[in-house]
Amino acid sequence: MTDASSGLNAATLRGAVDLSALRNRPAPPAQAPGQPAGAPPAGAPGALPLVFDVTDATFGEVLELSRRVPVVVDLWAEWCGPCKQLSPVLEKVVNELAGRLVLAKVDVDANPQLQQAFRAQSIPMVVALVGGQPVPLFTGAVPEEQVRQVFDQLLQVAAQNGVTGTVPVDGAAPVEDAEEPPLPPLHAEAFAAIEAGDYARAIVAYQQALKENPRDEDAQAGLAQVSLLDRVQGVDLHAARQAAAAAPTDVEAQLVVADLDVAGGHVDDAFDRLLELFAALPSDERAPVRDRLVELFGLVGSADPRVVRARGRLTSLLF
Repeated sequence: MTDASSGLNAATLRGAVDLSALRNRPAPPAQAPGQPAGAPPAGAPGALPLVFDVTDATFGEVLELSRRVPVVVDLWAEWCGPCKQLSPVLEKVVNELAGRLVLAKVDVDANPQLQQAFRAQSIPMVVALVGGQPVPLFTGAVPEEQVRQVFDQLLQVAAQNGVTGTVPVDGAAPVEDAEEPPLPPLHAEAFAAIEAGDYARAIVAYQQALKENPRDEDAQAGLAQVSLLDRVQGVDLHAARQAAAAAPTDVEAQLVVADLDVAGGHVDDAFDRLLELFAALPSDERAPVRDRLVELFGLVGSADPRVVRARGRLTSLLF
């Protein structure tokens, strides 16, 4: 999860996680007597509980809900010990936030399409949905305090993208979404290009925005994000990993896999790969690795604990 001040938007994984097959499913019938508690009921969004189970068949409704309120997705399985440690923490923090976000629980064993869509190679895996788009949060069981910090950042990111509604609690009236301010023209052009899958055009738009205003932090973050998407677009993950394993000091091969890891939410793996490569290279060959690390630090967010740790190690290697 990135620091909110980095300008992360919900397009971060657009193209890296494919949820398109789950968007347009028919709505499930209204809850029948005996339906398991916690299942998302049909009808008005205000009837939705803060914590509920979701399936391959009902996920389309959750995507639509994420246009109004941030949705945290907990990918778990019954056999997963760390999942049983993390899930109660997630539920506790979500309930304390009183409707500002909701928690959708996905049993990966029972819902293989969602497991495949999120590329859940290890669990527990926690992602968010903001405006119908996935945003990586973390994998593995993490302490409650870190969960709180990540969720606080998520709420800031959602607000930056105009997703500010709530789910009513105890019969309270729903809070209407705040009107989203219009994007600057070049930012709007970049977003339109991203929606069309034209990352090259989005890069040009963000570069022009930075030319006009070098201090445009949103354009800087957007450029870093869309550049990552452009680099990983069409890359075969299996082939890239094989190439990197066969050539541990091949800079380009290692950079490709690091990009794929960040796009898939495996941030620590990406940083460790590049730091190990940086340490192994002669000093006159390190610059591309350092530059990519700095770019990814900015993308993930300077306050993110993973960035703090990796930046400290990079500093020790430099000096």
